[in-house]
Amino acid sequence: MRRHRNAKIVATLGPASSDAAVIHGLFDAGVDVFRLNFSHGDHADHKARYDIIRALETEIGRPICVLLDLQGPKLRIGRFKRGAIELAAGQSFRLDLAKGLGDDSRVALPHPEIFAAIEPGTELLLDDGRIRLRIVKCTKSHAETEVVAGGSLSDHKGVNLPGVTLPIAAMTDKDRRDLAFGLNLGVDWVALSFVQRPEDIAEARKLVAGRASIMAKLEKPSGIDQLDGIIEIADGIMVARGDLGVEMAPESVPGLQKEIIARSRSAGKPVVVATQMLESMIDAATPTRAEASDVATAVYDGADALMLSAESAAGSYPIEAVAMMNRIIAETERDPRYRRFLNVEGSNLESTAADAITAAADQVSRTVRAVAICTYSMSGSTTLRASRERPEVPILGLTPKIGTARRLAIAWGVHNVQTPDATSFSDMVENAGSVALAEGFAKPGDRIVITAGVPFGTPGSTNTLRIAWVDG
Repeated sequence: MRRHRNAKIVATLGPASSDAAVIHGLFDAGVDVFRLNFSHGDHADHKARYDIIRALETEIGRPICVLLDLQGPKLRIGRFKRGAIELAAGQSFRLDLAKGLGDDSRVALPHPEIFAAIEPGTELLLDDGRIRLRIVKCTKSHAETEVVAGGSLSDHKGVNLPGVTLPIAAMTDKDRRDLAFGLNLGVDWVALSFVQRPEDIAEARKLVAGRASIMAKLEKPSGIDQLDGIIEIADGIMVARGDLGVEMAPESVPGLQKEIIARSRSAGKPVVVATQMLESMIDAATPTRAEASDVATAVYDGADALMLSAESAAGSYPIEAVAMMNRIIAETERDPRYRRFLNVEGSNLESTAADAITAAADQVSRTVRAVAICTYSMSGSTTLRASRERPEVPILGLTPKIGTARRLAIAWGVHNVQTPDATSFSDMVENAGSVALAEGFAKPGDRIVITAGVPFGTPGSTNTLRIAWVDG
């Protein structure tokens, strides 16, 4: 099941992709990571999908990654007497904590934390930015606003506050219940929504307690303001462009996407680009040319993975959307200019033996024309270092831990394999060669480059590089 590309594909499961046949088809079409979106569905739905994935994993003999995406806090207005109203630019409109149904002059905003954070001049966006309000005056229980951009406003529409850091934890009680459920299932990554500060991830890390890797979803400008701190504490980053595009000017998002990818790559943290990648394929069998270019741009920038949301979860063409993304990625990586774009941003090597060995492995693989770099790793850190260097040859991530093997499926260029750890140098060479041969990365007589830590089986001790021939 070798993928002939480096960037990975994340696909969301949902009503259109819940049975075994479709999930199997998605994997065959190119999915590396399955996303369980806990904003929708109940625990029984997610368990059924998870069980299908693990049965598929057993059937094909390949570690498959599962990402749990937590809903996070959702800020919404209340309900209206008639279900909806029309707002006109320039009119006054009140938001308050009262429980009554709304009308043309007011509506409930049942979030005291918002009133604690706003001030005159603050702008609020409703319904994904379609309605724009400006605060004229406010107290701890209500706000008088002026409508800047009007339109139809209906029950329970979402609220965004660009540029405001809200005194809200990234995890709700629902998230904690969902997290406990997902960890008991055995998910490999947890995507944390509404991340505004590094402390949000610290709270989640205590609850996860090493049972999964944590991905910070960047969807608020306040999170961008503390980007370096968030990247440092998280295990991975997701560029949630949909929400960013609501709270920021649309023209700012492309440059910000490049900046987040570059900084994540420099830190050696897997980075996923998400939202509206092939949006038109929810209803159409082919994407727009603009969408194909959008996917290619993320590949040129060196993103570890690209994510499909509604395209695979609720669309009419889930398998076709994955197959299309697979083709776009593969074609982009065949472009002679791909390497030039990819190498614009270099990695940030530390003065450690592990980083020195990893950088040397990349150079040596090119010099001796090796067909693969084989990394032995217990925690996966050695393999992620190799991925950070974006080598020209595939990376075989060898680990005895199934959890590590699954988590590595999201990393650029990594073919994740669960295999017994080496016990000696001869065992290290023989096992790496056998895996490279069996997985279709090498043929007898090819060279491979191997990195490992001695003593064998010691986490975080990468200190050995070996060039080896593959025996028949």
